[in-house]
Amino acid sequence: METPSRTNGRLTAFGKQLVQVHDWLRKELALLHDDLGSVAEGRAERLRDLRAHCLTFCSALTRHHTGEDGGAFLVLADKFPELRPSLEELAHDHGVMTGIIERLEELVAGVGPGSTQDEILDVQRELDGLTAIMETHFRYEEKRIVEVLNSLDMPEWQEAKPSFLLKSH
Repeated sequence: METPSRTNGRLTAFGKQLVQVHDWLRKELALLHDDLGSVAEGRAERLRDLRAHCLTFCSALTRHHTGEDGGAFLVLADKFPELRPSLEELAHDHGVMTGIIERLEELVAGVGPGSTQDEILDVQRELDGLTAIMETHFRYEEKRIVEVLNSLDMPEWQEAKPSFLLKSH
């Protein structure tokens, strides 16, 4: 499919923007893994980084998925009805990840200087589970919807970037 352009010359490559957001979320998740590793090694000064990155990452991932479920997926289901089963699967994954995110936030909030290796291991297990489902989810989503997102001409998404395409720095 050819990517349409706007009159201002800016390409409407929403699918490419989606991949950029996914890549940013992957990097944030890697930072979270690094922070947890440092805390597990006894570097208590990294505890603040772990908590800050957890909040940043978890809120960004939640905002991304909420924006997809409440906006992008509705548009895609309307314009491309053949995608509805895939969109339903993706929305189901969002629900699974929401549960993991909630557990992860709770576990990270409980980590402190006196945390046991078991407590750190509990965080690591949730983080590993989130990493696995998120990566599988992103690859499937990119395979199924990037091309159709690139084909959309949505002036309202150009004027105000929808939440599923936002990154936090």
